[in-house]
Amino acid sequence: MRSLVTLPVALPLLAAALSMVLHRRPQAQRALSVSVLVACLALTVAVLVQVNDQGPVAIQVGAWPAPIGISLVADMFAALMLVVSALVVLAVLVYSIGSPRTADDRLFFHPVYLILAAGVSASFLAGDLFNLFVAFEVMLSASYVLITLGGGRDQVRTGMTYVVISLVASTFFVTAVGLIYAATGTVNMADLAGRIGELPQPVRHGLGLLLLVVFGVKAAIFPLFFWLPDSYPTAPTPVTAIFAGLLTKVGVYAIIRTQTLMFPTDGGPSTVLLVLAGLTMVVGVLGAIAQNDIKRLLSFHIVSQIGYMIMGVGLFSVAGLAGSILFMVHQIIVKTTMFLVGGLIENATGTGALSRLGGLLHRTPLLAVLFMVPALSLAGVPPSSGFVGKLALVNAGVEIERYGIVAVSLAVSLLTLFSMTKIWAAAFWGQPGEGGPGAGGPGAAGTGTVLGSGAGGTATVAAAGRISLPPMMTVPTVVLIVASLAVAVAGAPLYDMAVDAATVLADPAPYIEAVLGR
Repeated sequence: MRSLVTLPVALPLLAAALSMVLHRRPQAQRALSVSVLVACLALTVAVLVQVNDQGPVAIQVGAWPAPIGISLVADMFAALMLVVSALVVLAVLVYSIGSPRTADDRLFFHPVYLILAAGVSASFLAGDLFNLFVAFEVMLSASYVLITLGGGRDQVRTGMTYVVISLVASTFFVTAVGLIYAATGTVNMADLAGRIGELPQPVRHGLGLLLLVVFGVKAAIFPLFFWLPDSYPTAPTPVTAIFAGLLTKVGVYAIIRTQTLMFPTDGGPSTVLLVLAGLTMVVGVLGAIAQNDIKRLLSFHIVSQIGYMIMGVGLFSVAGLAGSILFMVHQIIVKTTMFLVGGLIENATGTGALSRLGGLLHRTPLLAVLFMVPALSLAGVPPSSGFVGKLALVNAGVEIERYGIVAVSLAVSLLTLFSMTKIWAAAFWGQPGEGGPGAGGPGAAGTGTVLGSGAGGTATVAAAGRISLPPMMTVPTVVLIVASLAVAVAGAPLYDMAVDAATVLADPAPYIEAVLGR
């Protein structure tokens, strides 16, 4: 049963190779991708059940013993991330097939998307720093192709910013791996948990800071977030959604994994991380409020919400880490959903500019509902999944009397709610603007005018001005909304699982035993 751990990585890679062979048959590519990702979702659930029953599970690839060989490790933290990421990757793929602007029938889309899925899973399962680096590179190499797919001038320009920043971060990463190996003689994280502590304190702090910078760039924390708001909005909506929902969270995952396992703070909170968390929240939400385009607004929100996850790490308590994990589960689902809804708005109206939208509530009430549910969740309004995650973080902060960061987190929640009302007022309230449905955009509206078409359906303005939504774009969006509601309903058992995950992070003895056998 331990071999189950390898399958979420191996299956998408094998399917990517087969998908290349099927490049002249787009329908077969679509069927293959959906089938494999459904199988991966089922496998990740099986891994979660196994970890819940037995504790951390490790496998040594090629039968080389740790710390020499390649270790793949699934503890509760990794298993939860695997399940949520598999769900999101599958939902976005279905949305992509139904989206007219994704052009998923291009030669590389499906193979590259499957490689991205394998890279994400490998990042969560990597048991050593070098293979974490390899997993990041697999994931990022696929993302370079996806973010520039289509080849528009703005897309290539902003995509190059993303590529250059990612390559610089990767250079720092491989440098950090080399320095850690030179200092300790190992890159296996379970082995490093003991050996890093034997290094002189300045060396230990320097290595910890270097890794924090590397993963901070990938997670887009303050002040390393500058590349994100310009890079994401120009890509096709499904690509932006998967980047927003998952890729930055992989960076946060790596911060939590390395900081807790290799650089613990002797049980006390980290002032540096709490300050970074507060600044990330505030700068992100203020940037969001200043925007006039839905994708750019939501991109700044990615930055803001990362601050909450770093807050839990900075608190460095079981309750704080559990809050971060629960918040990550919520954010991966809700942030992806918000971008998918943004894509539905663009598909229906031809624009994401708030100044050109209006009146969507009357033309497509379903779209208004699809926006409102994740928007309230993003703001943390009770009883949404966002409220559950933020409540866990606030309680953790109050528990150890870190009232400053708690106050910042609550204030940022109010500002987030304000920014959501900005979208609501501009897009759904009032009358259609100049570029709104029926007045411009690609659908240049008129009676029965087709606004977009894809494999899954079309968005049209009907005779009465009503807008119908493409089923294959709408259904996966609804599925993710239902998943976010499920997170809220199952808040208590999910929090218990997050506490189990945080307990292993705070006391990694079971993780080390699973990898090293001691």
